[in-house]
Amino acid sequence: MIFKKSPPETKSRQDRELEEFRNLMKPPGTFEEGFNWTALFGAFFISMIMIPGAIYMGLLAGEANIGPAAQWVTVILFIEAARRAQQNLRKAEIFILFFMAGTAMSMPFTGLLWNQYYVQSEPAIAAGIAENIPYWWAPQPESESFLTRTFFHLDWLPVIGLVLFQAFFSQLNSMVLGYGLFRMTSDVEKLPFPMAPIGAQGILALAEDPDDDPERKGTSWRWRVFSIGGALGLGFGTIYLGLPIITEVFAGEPIKFLDIPWTDTSGTTAPILPAVATGLSWDLGNLLIGMVLPFYAMVGSFVGLVVTMVGNPVLYHFGVLDSWVPGDDTVQTVFKNNVDFYLSFQIGISLAVAIVGIWQVVKAIRARLAHRRREGPDALSDIAPPEGRGDIRPGFILVCYFVVTLIYVLVCGWLIDWHPGVMVVLIFLGFFYTPLISYVTARLEGIAGQVVEIPMIREASFILSGYRGVAVWFLPVPIANYGGMTVLYRQAELTGTKFTSIWKTQLILYPIILASSMLFASFIWGLAPIPSATYPFAEVMWELNALNTSIIQSSTIGEYSIFEDALDFGNIGWGTGFGLALFWFMGVAHAPVFLTYGVVRGLGQSLPHMIIPQFIGALIGRYYFQKRLGVKWRQYIPVVTAGFACGTGLITTACMGIKFLSSAAVNLPF
Repeated sequence: MIFKKSPPETKSRQDRELEEFRNLMKPPGTFEEGFNWTALFGAFFISMIMIPGAIYMGLLAGEANIGPAAQWVTVILFIEAARRAQQNLRKAEIFILFFMAGTAMSMPFTGLLWNQYYVQSEPAIAAGIAENIPYWWAPQPESESFLTRTFFHLDWLPVIGLVLFQAFFSQLNSMVLGYGLFRMTSDVEKLPFPMAPIGAQGILALAEDPDDDPERKGTSWRWRVFSIGGALGLGFGTIYLGLPIITEVFAGEPIKFLDIPWTDTSGTTAPILPAVATGLSWDLGNLLIGMVLPFYAMVGSFVGLVVTMVGNPVLYHFGVLDSWVPGDDTVQTVFKNNVDFYLSFQIGISLAVAIVGIWQVVKAIRARLAHRRREGPDALSDIAPPEGRGDIRPGFILVCYFVVTLIYVLVCGWLIDWHPGVMVVLIFLGFFYTPLISYVTARLEGIAGQVVEIPMIREASFILSGYRGVAVWFLPVPIANYGGMTVLYRQAELTGTKFTSIWKTQLILYPIILASSMLFASFIWGLAPIPSATYPFAEVMWELNALNTSIIQSSTIGEYSIFEDALDFGNIGWGTGFGLALFWFMGVAHAPVFLTYGVVRGLGQSLPHMIIPQFIGALIGRYYFQKRLGVKWRQYIPVVTAGFACGTGLITTACMGIKFLSSAAVNLPF
């Protein structure tokens, strides 16, 4: 099988690209505290500067563009400020700043912007959902707050209270259970976490390294490479994001040389590629992402995309994709194809991924236990955590998770009037499913840098619970996949950062983020309706998201639901069988791990808008830059990408500041 992990005492042929990523970095021998006064100042800087910029960029160009930009803008500015004070930030301090900025990107109150849209959206109204949305998720559209466009209104008070509850307890569970899973997969099972070094290399890109190049007076190669990426980001960001913002301020209408979020060609290609969404994203960041990610993952994604582009016309010819009509744009094409086929087929594909992942977990555990039986007590001698890393007792992890999950279940039960079927579902999801899927994902992150999800488990559970209505879909359900948190702890370990720094940062940072994100979300909503032409990404994508959301939520109303058309167990079976056959074939052919998951990623409704430029970037990186620069290319490109994100974020933040100042100006009557 493709994920086979040999026992520690044996050596087997391994995926070459996977091995390359495993050996990028080694953990240091000592650990440092990263939380200090610098981090505290960073928290206030993030709350006042980066959060409004991140909200605005997310509405303008998409959430995928804001995370790295905000993180690197924060880091570079603090490093430059430290330099002016003749100080150097330590690696642990840089990691904590990076972590803080990334945490801020998950701002809970930005979800209120989606709430206010969805409760007024045409898909929710047409499906009979909007009028039944509970008051603790969003007020009804006749609320005065929708006229004044503000969250500082009594009607939003229950919503804000529930957001605060979920934000606190979800972060607590994420930190604690994520740490426990890291101990199991990294300390005990010694998994390599091949993707963690990529993030850690970027985090350390700006750390001072005078020994790298003594002739340049302590300026490391990372600074030079980062500067190249920063210059690219400044230039591209000015054209792609800055120009529309500035021209709207001074001319009243945005001027765009490049379409945001993409140029849609679905209508033009319809005679040749019926039922296929086509287009191209002009975001240069996609090229760099293609260079950063493993090459075979990009190849697999492109192969999966080609299969989809060939398969959709065939499915249309045989009447499977019968809702599509010529002239449909990307949003309409994707939505109709989801209803006709791909919702069920992708469930099947995801089930195949989950089955393979769980099977590999079982095999690895059996191999580890067999090794311990052979080695005896000596097999447990190397699982103790390194001294000084800031670890906690395992018993605290179990008690904390149990108490938090119990509180979740009780609160949800009160909101749903203690419906017995829903209560059983809540207990199952909180105490059984979440720990299981989190552990499976943690192991796959450790082996192949992949996340696994069992699709529609929450949706299927609520449908089978016998509940009638829509309130159940808006509960703060105790279901999550915390396996991805293991990568964060691995990155902290690779950068020599004490784990206590992470927990202190969360304790101090989150209240500041909560207050700031609510303040600026309300302010930005007051500037213009969301979505609208002012925010092109939200205007395009939120309608699609609302359509897909309404499909699921209409399933418990009790009347005819479009979900009945979308959910086809035959197509689920085809997807599961196809996925398992694909994994089997790739395993027999000894295909690279990244290629296999890349193909899975590209299958289904993957948009060529992003995958094509990412694949082009992968080809350029592999066959041009890597040939010229050799093995150092893998170290250079994460730093270039970080610099690009920083440059783009700087110019967008500056233009956004001008936009805010212009909108906040008051015209005097004289």
